[in-house]
Amino acid sequence: MRIGLVQFTAGGRVADNLATLTERIREAANKGATLIVCPEASSQAFESGPLSEQAEELDDAFASGLRELADELGVTIVAGMFRPANGGRVRNTALITGPGLHEGYDKIHTFDTASYRESDHVEPGTELRTFGHEGATVGVAICFDIRFPDHFQELARRGAQIVVVPTSWAGGDNKIEEWITLSRARALDAGVFIMAPDQANPDGSTGAENNSDPLGVGHSIAVAPNGTVLALGGFDEEVIVVDIDPDDARRRQAAVPLL
Repeated sequence: MRIGLVQFTAGGRVADNLATLTERIREAANKGATLIVCPEASSQAFESGPLSEQAEELDDAFASGLRELADELGVTIVAGMFRPANGGRVRNTALITGPGLHEGYDKIHTFDTASYRESDHVEPGTELRTFGHEGATVGVAICFDIRFPDHFQELARRGAQIVVVPTSWAGGDNKIEEWITLSRARALDAGVFIMAPDQANPDGSTGAENNSDPLGVGHSIAVAPNGTVLALGGFDEEVIVVDIDPDDARRRQAAVPLL
């Protein structure tokens, strides 16, 4: 299976982000990727304006545009977007769309810390999600979910061999090291492939030492079930393509029966 990770910097307008994303997805498909994963908040960057004002349902322009693109290219696309929720909040959703498939996973673990409360603006989801692709089972997580091992282990118990993790990982001290370590740890915890695209650093490598909150630090990552890093991006926008054998996850889970 060939998987594409799209690393780009979203802006504040949904239509512009859809146009940019379409170009990057085409690039990944032209490289042979059949499962193409894009960052969290691909439809609109965090703190680029009230998310509820541009939030859309799965049958509106952003998701429908990606569904049409997926059908045209014969691929499955996963991309972060925001959907309307109660009380002026939104749902932080990973759209999953492809031939015969159009659904979403709502982020369960919101980024609630000492300095920021995502749940003030985002209504947490409650349901885990898997889907099928080329005979394999793919689980879904979003960004802060990656700090919760049980999320990934339960996806593996439900058959997941791959977990895709659309992300917008803010910068700061040690944040890149945390991101890489957590991605490798979740692969090892569950015996799965981790495919995790992050938003690019808006200042590229020149902003490497800056806090890129609320966008990303780049360093999109693909990890094998044994923790080996298969691909790692830099700070700038790019499209990464990686080939995997999903059955390696089954072999790893049998060899190290953590589940």
